[in-house]
Amino acid sequence: MNVLVFLIPMALLLGLLGLAGFLWSLKSGQYDDLDGAAVRILNDDDVKT
Repeated sequence: MNVLVFLIPMALLLGLLGLAGFLWSLKSGQYDDLDGAAVRILNDDDVKT
């Protein structure tokens, strides 16, 4: 039972850190261009004709 005193705050802290990281990634524009990477792989700039 005593271990719950440590585990519950640690779980809450890790959850808040994950939420903060997710909100930071939203704010920095990580999810702005989701289709760009999918289309960029199809562009073959190395082929010389």
